[in-house]
Amino acid sequence: MRTPVLVVLSAALAWGAEWKPLFDGKDLAGWKMAGPGRFVVQGGTMKTEGGMGLLYYAGEKFGNATIRVVYKVTDARSNSGVFIRLPEPPPDPWYGVHNGYEVQIDAAGDEWHTTGALYSLTKVTKRPQKPAGEWNTMDILLQGQKTIVILNGVTVNEFSGNQPVPERKLWFEPVRGPRPDFGYIGLQNHDARSTVFFREVSVKQN
Repeated sequence: MRTPVLVVLSAALAWGAEWKPLFDGKDLAGWKMAGPGRFVVQGGTMKTEGGMGLLYYAGEKFGNATIRVVYKVTDARSNSGVFIRLPEPPPDPWYGVHNGYEVQIDAAGDEWHTTGALYSLTKVTKRPQKPAGEWNTMDILLQGQKTIVILNGVTVNEFSGNQPVPERKLWFEPVRGPRPDFGYIGLQNHDARSTVFFREVSVKQN
């Protein structure tokens, strides 16, 4: 007969192999809003409205895990992002910009500011985002200080927290500096002209 410790360990390992949904398609339970605008639940999805705001998952911090986000844009210039490695619950949307990393969603940006880039810190190697109206799957792997972004099955970005980055040039670009291995995650509603739908946000332990 297995001891209770082994039972607990086996359960933890089993959970680690499975995707844990953070959005059930029904409501925003577990999520909190910082800043203006909002997310609404519509047809089993989260829809951005207004901005600039940040919807973050308040339940726990994540690290050494894969974050899966399934989204679609309504226009080639639709702007949003996935925030990772936030050390504390964000009091305002700019906290995510300057204290975490923003994995950009914006097909119209240059290689440093387009979908899959860590905004203004790393550039993408490929641009496989699908046209407006089609669903995209973005996997963000957190491995210690390493961040790997996979978009629609294509690795578009790999970043290590200690690697050199370009000099900060504009006030809205993130303050440079280290980010934690574990942190809160969130979604950006950028502006009233950008509408982005999210139908899945899930996490799996690596």
